[in-house]
Amino acid sequence: MKTTRRACVFCGKSAAAGRRYARRGMLKKKGGVGRRTMRVSHRRFRPNLQRVRILLDGTVARVLVCTACLKSGRALRPPVARATS
Repeated sequence: MKTTRRACVFCGKSAAAGRRYARRGMLKKKGGVGRRTMRVSHRRFRPNLQRVRILLDGTVARVLVCTACLKSGRALRPPVARATS
């Protein structure tokens, strides 16, 4: 069974865990008793991974690359094959 994580092949960026706080109440400076945390939900921050064809070690491979690496030019695209007539 394959258990590889989804990550960028260049920078290794992958999903990160986080929290989302649900709060209620009026702010103290507005005359209330302060904001209170009612619930904490767990969430994940997922990177924008794209499946692209790139030149990897001299061969063309289809891999997952984050958009930051695509925009910065770390992922080199292979040359386009032209049809000969």
